[in-house]
Formats: sequence, C-alpha cells, structure tokens
Amino acid sequence: MAAGKNLAGEILEKMGCAVIDADETAHIALENTKQQVLAAFQPEAERLGINLMNEDGTVNRKALAGIVFASQEALQKQESIIHPEVSRLLEEFITAHPEQTCVLNATVLNKVPLAAKCDFIIYVDAPFIVRLIRAKKRDHHSVFHLLKRFSSQKKLYAQYQKLNVDIYRVRNIGSSSKLHKKLQRIFESRCFK
Repeated sequence: MAAGKNLAGEILEKMGCAVIDADETAHIALENTKQQVLAAFQPEAERLGINLMNEDGTVNRKALAGIVFASQEALQKQESIIHPEVSRLLEEFITAHPEQTCVLNATVLNKVPLAAKCDFIIYVDAPFIVRLIRAKKRDHHSVFHLLKRFSSQKKLYAQYQKLNVDIYRVRNIGSSSKLHKKLQRIFESRCFK
C-alpha cells in the first residue's frame, strides 16, 4: 500500500503494456457480489450502527472496511466472497488483450490463483514512513486506520516468495524517472521490448 504501484503501472502502460488496476477491479467485484457481502456483514453493521449502503445504492466501502479490517476472520470472510470475482475479472482482461503484455497492478495478487500463472512479479516497495505519508496524503484516513491496513499486509513479500514465480523487488524511493529505469531494466532482461 502506497509504495508506488500506480506510478509503476502508469510507466508500464507508457511502455506499451495493458495495465489493469486490481483495486478498481475489486470495487467492481464488490458491487457484483454486493448481495453476498451484505448478507455476510449486515448483522455486524447493524450491531455497530453502521450503514453499509450509500444513498446511490452502492456499498459504503469505508464503512465496510471498518468491519472487515477489525479482525483477520472478517477479512478472510470478505476475501472469500470478493476474490473469486476479482480473479474472473482479471482473467477476462487478460483474454481481451492477447497481443499485449498484461500487467496486474495489485497489492494482494498472491491471494488469487492468477498469481501462479504470472510470468514474473514486480514487487514495488518503499520505506514504511514514506508509505505512511503517501497514504495519509492520498487517502485522508486516520493514522490508526492506515496502520490497520498496513498491518493486514504484513509479511506480504514473504507470501509472494512462496509462489513458484520469479520476483523482482523494486525499491521506489527516488524519482519517477529512476523507477522507470528500474522497470525498463527488468523488462529488457525478460526480453519484453
């Protein structure tokens, strides 16, 4: 979270890749699975006095996050509903771009079966304090909320290492041009021109 995945995605798109943002895909998946999500979390929302629906009929993601990130069990329950739909949408995207190198911009790609099918993974990372400042500025959440989100992603790199896929860890601590050069080197070494 807030390591620079979106910037990396923009750079790779300029290099000619077809890029899909899994966070945006997850928002679509949430709406597609809205009834199952509401059935799973409405009782807890009512107990807490939280409204899980926006006035426009969409799921109130911020309210849902307050429940989902409160426990590992709740997070796993939500993931068991959402992730199969995310996988389906990502597979659909790849099928729609057969002539391009497809890039999946995803924080938790390791939690969907598609991760094992990747040719390689670029793990974009940045120091904790840099990520916290970026997330606070971008998302306007409380530090407490951000720390809970960060905590849910602890040991993420180790989880990726368990996959049978080549991983390139890229530290995003400099300028966008430095990140571009790092990504270009990876793609050149993998014979993607």
